Amino acid sequence: MESHPRLTLGGLLDEPLMDGARIVSDGTDTQAPVTWALPLTEVMNRYDDLSATVVYARPESLSAKTAGMSSLAARGASAIIVDGSLPDAVTRDLIPADLVVVELSFPIGFGALNRLLAERTLTQEVHVMRYATHVHQSLAGLLHRGAGMSMLLREVAALSHSPAVVLDPRGEVVAHHGIDKPLLEAVVVPLRDRLSEHGDVRGAQEASTLGVVTPEGERSCTIAPIRLGKHFEGWVMILHGCDRPGVHDLAQHEVVVSQATAIIGSEILRQRSVEEAEERARGDFVQALIHGSFGSEYKMRARAEYNDIDLDATFAVFATRTSAVRADATEPHADRRLLRLARYAASVLPHRDVRSYVTVLGDVLVVVRTVRADTATEIEAEVRRYAEAMANDLTVRGHSSSAVAFGAAAAGAARIRESYREARVALDIADRMHMSGAIAYRELRSFGVLEQIAESERSRQFTADVIGPVRGTELHAILLAYLEQGGNVNAAARELNMHRNTLLSKLNRLSRACNCDVREPENQFTLWLALRLDLLDRLGTSLAREMSYR
Repeated sequence: MESHPRLTLGGLLDEPLMDGARIVSDGTDTQAPVTWALPLTEVMNRYDDLSATVVYARPESLSAKTAGMSSLAARGASAIIVDGSLPDAVTRDLIPADLVVVELSFPIGFGALNRLLAERTLTQEVHVMRYATHVHQSLAGLLHRGAGMSMLLREVAALSHSPAVVLDPRGEVVAHHGIDKPLLEAVVVPLRDRLSEHGDVRGAQEASTLGVVTPEGERSCTIAPIRLGKHFEGWVMILHGCDRPGVHDLAQHEVVVSQATAIIGSEILRQRSVEEAEERARGDFVQALIHGSFGSEYKMRARAEYNDIDLDATFAVFATRTSAVRADATEPHADRRLLRLARYAASVLPHRDVRSYVTVLGDVLVVVRTVRADTATEIEAEVRRYAEAMANDLTVRGHSSSAVAFGAAAAGAARIRESYREARVALDIADRMHMSGAIAYRELRSFGVLEQIAESERSRQFTADVIGPVRGTELHAILLAYLEQGGNVNAAARELNMHRNTLLSKLNRLSRACNCDVREPENQFTLWLALRLDLLDRLGTSLAREMSYR
């Protein structure tokens, strides 16, 4: 947005130094902004923009360069000020229609004109700086005393004598003061559309004045983006009355919102740090619940009361990984992004009687959610409905390959540990099998049966005998792909991006390594069983290590 002109051509002509000056051209726009004065001899040798600039010309210089007036008009000069009477050689038909030419009643010299503009500009700048300092001190004092968002916005409204609103990056209202709800909705809805349609407004660094069309007519507002470093956090807006304010009021509003963005941005950071600290404390408690790591029931109930968690409720545990988690888990601030993603997941299918608690364990997002249903069938349906909604929400956010796994519902907090274990086993199996969407532990029945024997010594000896020679080698990946494609050589070759003859050669090597023909159905079942037992054994070892961590 262009700043409001602090000095116009009309204001310049009202100065005592310009007494007796008159406009001698057809162009009479005295509202053009004036910031600089440059001599004609200098600007004619350059081709830069002349916006908010008056060109000083001595009569004899203008007579010699009448052809250059069209160039001055095209470059946006506010006016030509002739230091004396307009020369006879410069007639009205030679002056461009949109160029203002002013002749002075007596010569004043370029130095006096330039000094006048400098003094006026500096005076206005000092006035703006003093007002900005006053606004900043008022808001910073409230922030220092911990007044909160509502008091800060109340002060913004008092300084501007107008309603004030804070919007988040999506255009949703965070706080407001001095405006009733019907008018707020009537203004915010079209404003949100305007902000989403005009990327230049969101990318602006300074305050701007926008017009929005409401059912009650057109309204205008002054709005400025809240930027904290490289991050965009929303807007601060001052809503004008039905009548558009004057130039001075608009300039004041721009100063107020510009100063308010820094202070309100600091308050947003403070609130976020408090929320994140509370979230971490609650997340630590949720981790203790799913790991069953409380020293006594008294400690568990004391912390549950502090975190407002009903330990006797029915809970469901959901676990997921996303493509963003896998890619960004080692990057700075990755934990914040994961926690934010988990918070989004917890907000799916909101209900006033349902509470959701989130935590992040490494690269796994965990949601512990209370269940309203009473019967087993209704509980299962409610849990699956949420898992499907959570998977769909992740897909909308760009994580289409995510699986949301869940175990059996836990009747009471003491059984959350087992429900989490089932969800984690189901999640790791789903990742290995390239499954997505809602995945229930009970649906993986074959794995559930094998899990009971996977960690026995006899099972480990069996897997070592069958697939031990190829474990950790290229042949192991080929065996997995071959069995996943049901023994179809062509499909496995496509999956591995390998020529069919090359795959046949490697299958022969695989048969020799495993000491059995991998193309025989009976041997394929044996290999499939060994791979599943090996997978479950590794999952069980990993989970046991995690669950025993304190």
